[in-house]
Amino acid sequence: MKIKPDENIPASLGTTVESIGHDVDTVMQENRVGAPDSAIWQAATQEKRFLITQDLDFSDFRRFPPGAHPGIMIVRLGNPSRRRLIERISGVFNRESVNDWKGGIVILTDRKLRIRHS
Repeated sequence: MKIKPDENIPASLGTTVESIGHDVDTVMQENRVGAPDSAIWQAATQEKRFLITQDLDFSDFRRFPPGAHPGIMIVRLGNPSRRRLIERISGVFNRESVNDWKGGIVILTDRKLRIRHS
C-alpha cells in the first residue's frame, strides 16, 4: 500500500511500515510541514496514497466520501505519545488486511478499528 503519514504522525512510523512492505512518503519528507490541509490532501490523492493523520478535519464524510479517494486513517488515542502512536498504528498494519482499507475511512482508537466504505 502507498501511505502518506501526516506531520502529526511520527516520521519513524515510515520505517516500521516500510519494513513490512509498504511504500511510505511522509509530509515531512516532502517539506510540507505546516502546509494547509488542502495541500496535504491534494498531494495524497495525486500520489494515490492512504493518508494517516490525527487531524479530525479529515473525518468529515461529506468532504471526504469513502470511495472517492485512496483512503484515510484517523488516529484517536487517549494518550497519543510518539511511542504509543507507532505501537498502535504499526500493530494494526501487522495484523490487519490493510489492502481492504483502500478508499475507506478508518478510525483507529485505543481499543477499536472501524472501517467505513462507500
